[in-house]
Amino acid sequence: MKITIASGKGGTGKTTLSTNLTSYLASQNRKVVLADLDVEEPNSAIFLKGKLKTEQVFNKMVPKWDSTDCTLCGKCAEVCNFNAIIDLPNEIRVYPALCHSCYACSELCPTNSLPMTPERIGEICEYDSDNFSLVEGRLDLGQEMAVPLIAGTIDFVDEKFDGYIKLLDAPPGTSCPVIEASRYSDFVFLITESTPFGLNDLRLAVETMRVLKQNFGVIINRYGIGDNGVEEYCQVENIPIVTKVHNDKEVAKLYSKGELIYPKIEHFKNSLDEIVEFIGGIK
Repeated sequence: MKITIASGKGGTGKTTLSTNLTSYLASQNRKVVLADLDVEEPNSAIFLKGKLKTEQVFNKMVPKWDSTDCTLCGKCAEVCNFNAIIDLPNEIRVYPALCHSCYACSELCPTNSLPMTPERIGEICEYDSDNFSLVEGRLDLGQEMAVPLIAGTIDFVDEKFDGYIKLLDAPPGTSCPVIEASRYSDFVFLITESTPFGLNDLRLAVETMRVLKQNFGVIINRYGIGDNGVEEYCQVENIPIVTKVHNDKEVAKLYSKGELIYPKIEHFKNSLDEIVEFIGGIK
């Protein structure tokens, strides 16, 4: 089973829920792996203090112009939907930062003048503990294209952890990185908070999941602040509320120290129990 934990905005508690749920499932002797897909700022390893097991460079494939047989026909620039290639009078200029590795330019070039070559954009790290695994994608500084690394991290998890519960800690928002982290999962938990701001971004996340035709439910974090707008919205839209995690200053204190929460706060553990029970009912 593959479950994505996402939200419409940052700071709602995705990593808090992801890391605690991973450790809690592992404490019940479940085979579980967490993939930190917030590749621009991964921080799950702060809370799940595993030992670094493997570290590998991740490359994306980008075209490299070979002028030998090129006729400067401009077909490559014509088929590129991302403006990564410019057809100049005397050369073909490639902008790797804009390239989505779709291979269109390379495959459709009549003279094979744009062979695809690997370019490093980050790394994939695997951490091991006694009862769980953590896989982390980490984008190199200065790189702008997170989606290929997110896809590569998911592929790494799928290939190596067959038969595990796979939890995917998605980046915030509703743009391409979140779509990549969610579209192939069995279920998506949308984390929100009961405030007008939280409701606004939840609506965006719900619209995204519906476009993807994804199954999803809502977890309300910091329950007790704000208003009842999120609950009323979920009721009208027939969206299941999986659990409500109560607002508690002690949770914030533990989080700020990089500690897991459920071993020390009973109501937080009870919310995890409700999530685990819900996971058991996912078809």
